[in-house]
Amino acid sequence: MIVVTGATGNVGRPLTRALAEAGRQVTAVSRHAAAVPDGVRHVAADLAEPAGLEPALAGAKALFLLLSGEMHAPGANAADIIGQAEASGVRRVVLLSTQGVVTRPFGATRIAMRTLEDVLRESGLEWVILRPGGFASNALWWAESIRARRVVAAPFGDVGVPIIDPADIAEVAAACLLEGRHADGVYELTGPEVITPRQQAQAIATALGSPVRFHDLTRDEAKAAMARSMAAELAEDTLAILGSPNPAELRVSPDVQRVLGRAPRPFADWVARNIAAFR
Repeated sequence: MIVVTGATGNVGRPLTRALAEAGRQVTAVSRHAAAVPDGVRHVAADLAEPAGLEPALAGAKALFLLLSGEMHAPGANAADIIGQAEASGVRRVVLLSTQGVVTRPFGATRIAMRTLEDVLRESGLEWVILRPGGFASNALWWAESIRARRVVAAPFGDVGVPIIDPADIAEVAAACLLEGRHADGVYELTGPEVITPRQQAQAIATALGSPVRFHDLTRDEAKAAMARSMAAELAEDTLAILGSPNPAELRVSPDVQRVLGRAPRPFADWVARNIAAFR
């Protein structure tokens, strides 16, 4: 049995599907009731209450751990999830961490995530740590304004990073859950090229066949908008990277190619698969 937390999200959903299609028994965990692929068991649980994961972890041999937004905040008890997994007989944990634990080690949420990485490394479990950069799916923040007004409002319009398709993260995670050769590995996951928000808006416009205007937000405007859906500390740390990426954050990593034997998907591929969200 493999347990997938965050199973209804941009990474968890394709990961759950991939594991089910590989013929594995899967338990999908999310906070609320949700539709899952045929043959997949669903358990509603809140990661903020690790003891509540016990029914999901019963009989599990592997766990994909993706923290919800508030669990990135300092003071969250994410390390207790590792203890609960170990006590339940889980043997392998694949943790979705973040590139920032290396590139921005002193950000508040990065310190918390690095602490969780260390707890996992020091446990008696097999582990794999995935460290993605920015997600292509963050463009969904713009979906409503594109549908209504054909406008993308974002900060730092001409500052780019090599964002990654969540489907690539899911494929890498599936490989790490299924293949023992990845044990005790750390993978940095990026897309194939640096792309700016303005270029992302143009890629969406091209797929729509309709112009999309770009509007630059100030940093404060962007932080206020982001803080409505994530911890303020996470919004602050994210904006620091988006506004002034350092050389490590601009680097295109070879790790997707290393694990999957192919290059990561470009942003245009993600747009093509998700264009209905912007129509």
